[in-house]
Amino acid sequence: MKHSYHIHGMTCNGCRQHVEEALSRVEGVLKVNVDLEEAVASIEMESHIALEKFQNVLENDGGRYSIHMPGEHNLEKEKKAQKPRGKGTGTFYCPMHCEGDKTYDQAGDCPVCGMDLVEEQSLAAGTSRKWTCPMHPEIIKDDPGDCPVCGMDLVPVQPGPSAEEQTYKNLLRKFWIATVFTLPIFLIAMSEMLEGNPLYNIMDQKYWNWIQFGLSLSVVFYASWMFFERAYRSIKTWNLNMFTLIGIGAGVAWCFSVFGMFFPDFFPAQFKTPSGSVHVYFEAAAVILTLVLLGQLLEARAHSKTNSAVKELLKLAPNTAIRIRDGAEEVIGIDEIVPGNILRVKPGDKIAVDGILTEGEASVDESMISGEPIPVYKNVGDKVISGTINGNLSFLMKAEKVGADTLLSQIIQMVNDASRSKAPIQHLADKVSGYFVPIVVLIAIITFVIWALFGPEPAYVYALVNAIAVLIIACPCALGLATPMSVMVGVGKGAQNGVLIKNAAALERMAKVDTLIIDKTGTITEGQPTVETIETNTAILTEEKALEYIVSLNQMSEHPLAAATVNYGRAKGVKYLKAEKFRAVAGMGVEGEINSKIISLGNDKMMAYSGAILSSAIEDKAEEYQQQGKTVAFLAVDKEVVGFVVIADKIKKTSKMAIKMLTDKGINVIMLTGDNPNTAYAVARELQLSDFQAAMLPADKLKEVERLQDKGHIVAMAGDGINDAPALARADVGIAMGTGTDVAIESAGITLVKGDLKGIVKARNLSNKVMKNIKQNLFFALVYNTLGVPIAAGVLFPFFGILLSPMIAAAAMSFSSVSVIANALRLRTASIG
Repeated sequence: MKHSYHIHGMTCNGCRQHVEEALSRVEGVLKVNVDLEEAVASIEMESHIALEKFQNVLENDGGRYSIHMPGEHNLEKEKKAQKPRGKGTGTFYCPMHCEGDKTYDQAGDCPVCGMDLVEEQSLAAGTSRKWTCPMHPEIIKDDPGDCPVCGMDLVPVQPGPSAEEQTYKNLLRKFWIATVFTLPIFLIAMSEMLEGNPLYNIMDQKYWNWIQFGLSLSVVFYASWMFFERAYRSIKTWNLNMFTLIGIGAGVAWCFSVFGMFFPDFFPAQFKTPSGSVHVYFEAAAVILTLVLLGQLLEARAHSKTNSAVKELLKLAPNTAIRIRDGAEEVIGIDEIVPGNILRVKPGDKIAVDGILTEGEASVDESMISGEPIPVYKNVGDKVISGTINGNLSFLMKAEKVGADTLLSQIIQMVNDASRSKAPIQHLADKVSGYFVPIVVLIAIITFVIWALFGPEPAYVYALVNAIAVLIIACPCALGLATPMSVMVGVGKGAQNGVLIKNAAALERMAKVDTLIIDKTGTITEGQPTVETIETNTAILTEEKALEYIVSLNQMSEHPLAAATVNYGRAKGVKYLKAEKFRAVAGMGVEGEINSKIISLGNDKMMAYSGAILSSAIEDKAEEYQQQGKTVAFLAVDKEVVGFVVIADKIKKTSKMAIKMLTDKGINVIMLTGDNPNTAYAVARELQLSDFQAAMLPADKLKEVERLQDKGHIVAMAGDGINDAPALARADVGIAMGTGTDVAIESAGITLVKGDLKGIVKARNLSNKVMKNIKQNLFFALVYNTLGVPIAAGVLFPFFGILLSPMIAAAAMSFSSVSVIANALRLRTASIG
């Protein structure tokens, strides 16, 4: 009997092997085969085994993995996708991304590395506004008004502290408690260095040891107990991490001291003081744990700054909006807005949702979305974006996209997803970390043995102290944080400048790109083409009738050129005809039937495809326009070309400058367009582009990307239309214009909100700076451990008499992690152009 189940929580081959071993232990299982890519376990069994047995095995194995029936797994994923995310909704993830993009429903610590989970930032919280009475906080209302008890005006309910703030406050409280109890322990221990220790005049050393023991209980069993819990869990699940080392190191020091107090006769003379009591290390354990707490506290504060870009974006979303209903204004929460609502935006107000300006005009500050400081003028019919700020004019708008569908929400979610994704370079750190802890434990054991055999008297004391120092200083935390911290800050920096990174892999590969392929329409050009003229053979068809055919057919197309003709026809008051059997042919044009006539509209390839006859006279006339860089779409009626429409699309002001900046960086820029060679040549000439190809179908663009990749080039593709989607998906880095289609954006790894080529320059600069920052972090972490472990083991003692105290090792360990985060935070002030 064989069954297949879905496994959730696997991120690497080690996970796969671990799950296989765990499921194989279930009685009655004959064979287990786990597929990591498909996340499926195929289990052969003697007879049917209840799913609960497999679930219990994985739950008892640490709860890192879960097993489901296929349908249940999909349902779980759907529920998770539908679940609102962010502050207050319980979405937490590991800052070191130990389990990829896995998230948790509540705050806690990562089951793999033990780090405190970080709360994902989202618009889900704060969009709904509640009102309460300042005198009677039990009164909660959905709308503003007055208190039914005392009559006072209701005020907005202030959100409670985030999980991030709660974690910080909790750590701060524990740190101060640990400090209060550790300080006297430290002073008692250090007093031994004073000649004629005055404390011994008060009472004997063994009694002071008991006082240190009593004071240490609060440090070990309250303030720092979580470290020992994490250490125990890491050993139980064999996910060895920094807390394994801290727990063993501090635990050995404290337990040794307690044992020495209760059973002093067990130890040889070299472990004892002149008074006969055993050397205790309560101060070492307490100071180590307190310093680790300080490191965790500093990390918690630094973590809050790494996602500051998302927090700034969250501040852009207003809590309320003014809705016009039956001619009257009403203040509502933005979660109450539905598509179609008419909203008033007053001067200085933030725009609540995405929509279209319906009355008035505005000058809108879109710098927080696009990174461009110059306000954008808006008129009736123009789109406005949530989170942007209105200037000094009032206008009405119609809501189109609300909630999670707004651009601001999508940007925030994209930043969150990218921050949780792993860059390929991180696999090196993951691989090193996997072997790191067992090697350190082995080095600590070897250190103890060597000092015990060859060290000066008291040899065993030296052996114990140095072994503990090795365990404490060798923290893999800095190594694990090196990549994700830089990625998180870099992705946020990009979002503030209109460069949205879908995943860390795209960010890393962007630095290696040597060839950039760009589309023409909507990428190099404005993407807002306008009809210049219509040429027809008037003996066959009038210009008015030709426009009727063109508009009636194009109203069913999504192409920007089609939209230009439809807008032109609407302005001319053209009558729409019923089009049937409509079909769009990618890279060529459209065709359909109108009044029983076969109508074809598109380029010369479309004419050939539909079997239409193109006369030399019409072709020559069209070529005159094409040589001016304008696009020509031929119109055929019943397979006879009767005219054409001339469409002009201005080149973006930034295109020429951006292309020059990219070529100066050594990137070969190639233009691929579905337009005709004459138009393509005219555009390439203006942009001083030497490499271009025209009349390219979607399949042709895809083949060109593959051809360049086969030659060893790292290829980026920038486009905005459905016809660009295959090439965007195949390229090493797909770059979508934010002004383009959803399909193109979905296929790309990077999206440019502003939709111009200058954003590619920003993306390249950002990628270079992030990768440089990551390499600095990795170098610092690796060099730190390479130097720190031998020094802690005592290699300098024979030459210089230098030993590293476990307390100093603990301080250095905490400093290493904070230093990595601080270096990553430098990206916040980096200039990316």
